[in-house]
Parts: sequence; C-alpha cells; structure tokens
Amino acid sequence: AMQDYDETIRLAPQDAIAYNNRGIAYRTLGQYERSIQDYDEAIRLDPQYALAYAVRGLAYYKLGQYERAIQDLDEAIRLDPQEARAYEIRGLAYQALGNNSAADRDLKKAIELGYPP
Repeated sequence: AMQDYDETIRLAPQDAIAYNNRGIAYRTLGQYERSIQDYDEAIRLDPQYALAYAVRGLAYYKLGQYERAIQDLDEAIRLDPQEARAYEIRGLAYQALGNNSAADRDLKKAIELGYPP
C-alpha cells in the first residue's frame, strides 16, 4: 500500500487525500511521527480538511501529546461538527488529562453521532 501511496503522491503532489491516506498507513504501522508529517502536508494543501486534523489528533494522542491532540480535534470538530471520531478521540485525550466531565461530554456526543459504528 505504501508504494501505491508514494506513486499517487509522485503523480499528484497536490493531492491532500493521498497524503492523508499515507499518513493513516504510517499511523497503522505505529510510525506516528512520520504520519504527522503527511497530515501536516495534507492540511497545508487543504486547510479545511477536517479528517486530516482528526487523524493528526489521533497520532498526537497515541504519542501522549494530549494537549496538541485536543487542539487538532477542536479544529476537526469546528470544520465538521458531525466528525464523530474526533469527539471520541478528544474525549479520550480529556480523560487522559483527568478532565472527566469534558471526556464524558465528548464520548456521549461521539455515541450520539454514531461512533463507534
């Protein structure tokens, strides 16, 4: 899959979705820093790309950088208030920081929006 994403990016270097998808693949492999680089590029190419903010927030969450995760997830939710996974991840980040009331609010909102599917 990585070779396919690399080739897509080579052929269409302005394709934010390709960078985002390769970032997801890197994150799946546990390469969070590398995934963040691709999410950064996806966001640079399309600053309104809510999903890119959400998955970058997830990568920061996985790295234990909860405040940075929350910042990205705030932006994902601002851009797309129906992005259920962003609420779920932000709730987990709040929980990790000990803010249980914010965590409960976000986790309930994620469920209300249908996450997990």
